[in-house]
Amino acid sequence: MKLLLDFFPIVLFFVAFKIWGIYVATAAAIVATIAQIAWLRYSQGKVEPMQWLSLGIIVVFGGATILAHDETFIKWKPTVLYWLMGGALAAGLLFFRKNLLKSLMGAQLVLPDAAWRTLNWSWVTFFAVMGVLNLWVAFNFDTDTWVNFKLFGGMGLMAVFVVAQALYLGRYMKDAKEAGAGEP
Repeated sequence: MKLLLDFFPIVLFFVAFKIWGIYVATAAAIVATIAQIAWLRYSQGKVEPMQWLSLGIIVVFGGATILAHDETFIKWKPTVLYWLMGGALAAGLLFFRKNLLKSLMGAQLVLPDAAWRTLNWSWVTFFAVMGVLNLWVAFNFDTDTWVNFKLFGGMGLMAVFVVAQALYLGRYMKDAKEAGAGEP
């Protein structure tokens, strides 16, 4: 259910774009994201900081797209979000000596610090590359191609990356199971 809720705004954006065009799709994405945040607040009592950030970015860039009647703003939105997320992960390590991924996921995963650093920097790199890739597609292809890439290419690359991360983490899961097996 959470996965469906997470992808609801982008899927709605895609469908609305195919039927009514970029401006209606942008408005639909704004409304869907507001509804998503409201539902999370109502059902869980809290909203994660990255979800608030995503809401702010869609409202600002989507609003600018609609007000200026210029699709350039909405095309920048994924890149800004990717770069802010990657920048937050990098800043956490570089300036605050805090691995934000470990802070978020440390209760679910037991990993050596070197693995957490590798995981963190791989996400920083992934977000940086995705931001550049989004801009390349957005400004070298037509809007229809960009929207298709945003849904299928972006989600596909994210799925491949997550699988690669799981494979990387798999070696540490075996070590954790073996360490736990020796205990009474």
